[in-house]
Amino acid sequence: MSEGMLNIHFKSISELHQVLGIAKSRHPLFSITRFEEIPEIKNDTRTRLISDFYQITLKTACPCKIQYGQTIFDFNEGVVSCFAPKQVSIIEPDFAMAKAGWQISIHPDFLRGYYLDQKMASFGFFDYRISEALILSDEEQKSLETIFEQLEKEYQLPIDNFSQDLIIASLDVLLSYCNRYYNRQFITRKTTTSSLLQKFEQLLNSYFRDIDKSGLPTARYMADKLNLSTKYLSDSLKQLTGQTTQQLIQEKIIEKAKEILSSTELSVSEIAYQLGFEYPQSFNKLFKNKTSQTPNEYRSLFN
Repeated sequence: MSEGMLNIHFKSISELHQVLGIAKSRHPLFSITRFEEIPEIKNDTRTRLISDFYQITLKTACPCKIQYGQTIFDFNEGVVSCFAPKQVSIIEPDFAMAKAGWQISIHPDFLRGYYLDQKMASFGFFDYRISEALILSDEEQKSLETIFEQLEKEYQLPIDNFSQDLIIASLDVLLSYCNRYYNRQFITRKTTTSSLLQKFEQLLNSYFRDIDKSGLPTARYMADKLNLSTKYLSDSLKQLTGQTTQQLIQEKIIEKAKEILSSTELSVSEIAYQLGFEYPQSFNKLFKNKTSQTPNEYRSLFN
């Protein structure tokens, strides 16, 4: 952990409201707040933030820029960021709070017993980095603002037997739209994604050329090298190629294995170790699973 870094861990939504200097949450497990209501916070220390609840933010005005993949974008457009419980965010000293928009906080217990609780795991964008935020078109921003306004209206009403059901129904719609818009973003920024695929392939090729490599390349290793979250990299590549990061890695392993099997006299065990497998049996199993042949059966085609 960096020297001089301030650590803040929000264990409850009420604690978050207290630190932000805003009114007490009307519900202990759910709140929605406008950024316009949050007093200006001056931060001169690098800060590590963790919260025990989900957060969804729609920022419609922010005096800063954001790095999206390998490209810098202004915050002039509406931007959505989603954070899962226990996710770590680093706030730099020059960070500026959004001037307009909403922040939603949802404790996992609020979702217990509802289908949305199980569905949350399917929304991969909760595991994206803040630099991989959803950048909205004007039409998309308007549609999401309508849902945020509906959630805000329901939140302000006295709590009754229908409150939780209605809020969760609106949250489901909100997150489904976010899913749709992220999919659109992958498509419309295909040039950026194509460049990412090129970098991914170059990194993989470089990895297998390295005679001192330790083990097989992992999805996390590739994402870290490309300065992306593991989930965002996989979703980007799947949109472009139809395959996840792990599937593309395995495809490269098989490609390299076929190359070595057809052009050298190395034993199957030697090839397995050269590729980075700890055990030859694991290599045999993967090769058979992907090609319906054992390595030796494939090699026999060239003899």
